[in-house]
Amino acid sequence: MMLSLSLTSASTLFLALFLAHTTSATSIQHHPDTELREYYTRSHALANDYHFDPREWEAVNVTDLSYKYDQATPVKREHKPKSGKSNKNSAGTLFGLTDALKAGLKAIGGAEKVEITWYTGHDLLNPSCWSNTDWAPTDDSFACALTLDGWLSQPKCFKFLELCNGPSKCVFVRKVDSCAGCAPGSKHVDLTKGAFSQLADPNEGVLNVMMRQSTDPHVWLEELWGPKH
Repeated sequence: MMLSLSLTSASTLFLALFLAHTTSATSIQHHPDTELREYYTRSHALANDYHFDPREWEAVNVTDLSYKYDQATPVKREHKPKSGKSNKNSAGTLFGLTDALKAGLKAIGGAEKVEITWYTGHDLLNPSCWSNTDWAPTDDSFACALTLDGWLSQPKCFKFLELCNGPSKCVFVRKVDSCAGCAPGSKHVDLTKGAFSQLADPNEGVLNVMMRQSTDPHVWLEELWGPKH
């Protein structure tokens, strides 16, 4: 009788330990994606050894771009409070999170000044870089549209770009669309509202910032950048 009870207790203990391990493993599996998304959707600062000329950053009066903002006034985006810096634990080591963060999305090449605005609503639909896709960016994606005509040296579709509003506010975005409302020949980057919000208050409407091309990320998040191909 005592042997039977002991076996039952041991089985119960084993089952409890197994369930606890399964729950913990499930939590760890979801942790890297969450932390990666936070990393890719927060602004970052330039490295200490890289500097732009401070004179390159200047506000642009919205009335100077009447072709883009006729009578429209951007709506202020409500921000969720930023969480504190996340604590690193074994999940980062197990799934190579640290390596993924360091290896993906690095700016390359020279920088050029561009104008940025933001777009939303129906303008997000049917991104032109795909001939046929069901995907479209949302306000929370990190994507952009570039001048449709006349900017001959502009980055090609699907390229990643780093945009910096001063040395301490930079974001990475992917080109997924063309901006038909941008003036021909202008170096104009129309951002999703989420990306613009990391660089400035959307009420500012239009800014001059610096742009460089970037490498591709090593971990892909389709909701931010769309399908890979």
